[in-house]
Amino acid sequence: MVDPMPDQDPFLEHRRLLFSTAYRMLGTVTDAEDILQDAWIKWNGTDRAAVDHPKAYLVRTVTNLSLNRLTSARVTRESYVGPWLPEPVLTSPDIAEDTALADTVSTAMLVVLETLTPVERAVFLLREVFGYSHAEIADTLDRSEASVRQIAHRAKNHVQSRRPRFDTDKAARAHITERFMAACAGGDLNALMDLLAPDVTCWSDGGGVVTAARRPLYGPDHVARWILGVLAKPSSAGAELSAAEINGELGTLASFGGNPGAAFTFDLVDGRIQNLRFQVNPGKLAGLYHGTELLG
Repeated sequence: MVDPMPDQDPFLEHRRLLFSTAYRMLGTVTDAEDILQDAWIKWNGTDRAAVDHPKAYLVRTVTNLSLNRLTSARVTRESYVGPWLPEPVLTSPDIAEDTALADTVSTAMLVVLETLTPVERAVFLLREVFGYSHAEIADTLDRSEASVRQIAHRAKNHVQSRRPRFDTDKAARAHITERFMAACAGGDLNALMDLLAPDVTCWSDGGGVVTAARRPLYGPDHVARWILGVLAKPSSAGAELSAAEINGELGTLASFGGNPGAAFTFDLVDGRIQNLRFQVNPGKLAGLYHGTELLG
């Protein structure tokens, strides 16, 4: 298949797809941008006349660069201080309206993808998210088609068994988000506990840079007291809470003087917050405003 708009540089034409691939592979905006830079350098050094299908070539390049980065990143994450959560991005309401697309960039999905091996993650994304055939994936990863089919089956079952159940009702999510912000702003312990499921779990990623719980927190009382305790600290003074589309879902953004200080995402189950994720690592908040890239 010939790529459209032959006069346009294929790299620029497919940049959103390439960023989307790298981000889903790595879970960080910073690493995804680094991968695109490396891919751009490689593309510029390529004899383009010898490339019959630029899109396939570029996806292959980004996927394999991401595989290499992810393999080394997993070693680093083993020594990470506290829970590791992906870098959040602000996304447009259009993504939230597309339930299937929103699910592929949700914080919950990115956390599940972290439990796959690098190759399983690549195969799952290329097959289930981007719709590539087993043969195309085999060519991309230099593996046999039979091997890719086995990996795809294993990865899909793995993701399905670990993907959390959650409600997708937009109105209910908006209502809970407003109540969550009001309870936090007012320091209302009872109101906050009422929003949390009996078996709620809370993860916070400070990366050892800022204050965060280094282990998951369990139960409404423990989670609610910890949240209000953090908000009561002098370092949290002046925090402005606002609803925001984060990774395809409505969540909460805490800002200080217009700069992001924390991103809160959650899974809603039976009208209550089941899983709550706090990203407060400053190094993981810089890419919040690159969300429109995920439309590819």
